Amino acid sequence: MRAVVLLRGVNVGGVRFPMKELAARLMEAGFTDVRTVLASGNVVLTGDQDDARAIGRAVSGVIRQAFGFDVAAIALPMPLVATAVDEYPFDRAPDRHAYVVFAERPDALAALLESAGALDPAVERVQPGEGVLYWDAPKGETLTTAFGRHYGGQQRTGVVTTRNLNTLEKILAGEDRA
Repeated sequence: MRAVVLLRGVNVGGVRFPMKELAARLMEAGFTDVRTVLASGNVVLTGDQDDARAIGRAVSGVIRQAFGFDVAAIALPMPLVATAVDEYPFDRAPDRHAYVVFAERPDALAALLESAGALDPAVERVQPGEGVLYWDAPKGETLTTAFGRHYGGQQRTGVVTTRNLNTLEKILAGEDRA
């Protein structure tokens, strides 16, 4: 399966390791066509497994063995990421962040959305998509919006992670999106 693996909390704080070295270690572990995107923990690879969660667990294991860090790795089938980008529902604007929230399990997204409560649409918007949540927030206020504050607590669990739409477009660049 061709997959996008989103690593949570890599190359921020004390969890630092070179992406080039991670790619080499993943290839040694049997993954093929490994490509890292940016230094913030985005990996595109092909694995023998057809189960994205199994790929995520395997990547986490490689990181633990190679670098000594327990890192949440949310693996997603390439088509899911492509669809998430193609179906982003909000207008993009230079003063706004266009985010997509991914989860290891779909029920985590539903629980996150429900527990966030009512949001002020003049400030931020959140909308469910197929296997994702779309989030539009003002630049400079991501951590202070109602959803942002709630999401931050959930993100630390490693069950969910977010990527900016610009990052996702870089991840998909040059990939077969089928």
